[in-house]
Amino acid sequence: MKELLLYMAKNLVDDPDSVTVNEIEGEITTLELRVAPEDMGKLIGRQGRIAKEIRTIIKSVAQRNGQKVNVEIVD
Repeated sequence: MKELLLYMAKNLVDDPDSVTVNEIEGEITTLELRVAPEDMGKLIGRQGRIAKEIRTIIKSVAQRNGQKVNVEIVD
């Protein structure tokens, strides 16, 4: 999941070197996504559409693998 999230985020932003993902293990795995402040709008999109789609894709892949994953975009 972490690699997929990194791939998607790096392809959306202007500064791909600033993209990081912190994985917190638990019953439900949490992926904390951080980008440069100027790229935050590109990652979230209008009315949060891009962020919603990123979460949908990650949750769909996780469900196929029998996992539960949440994606948090951290500023």
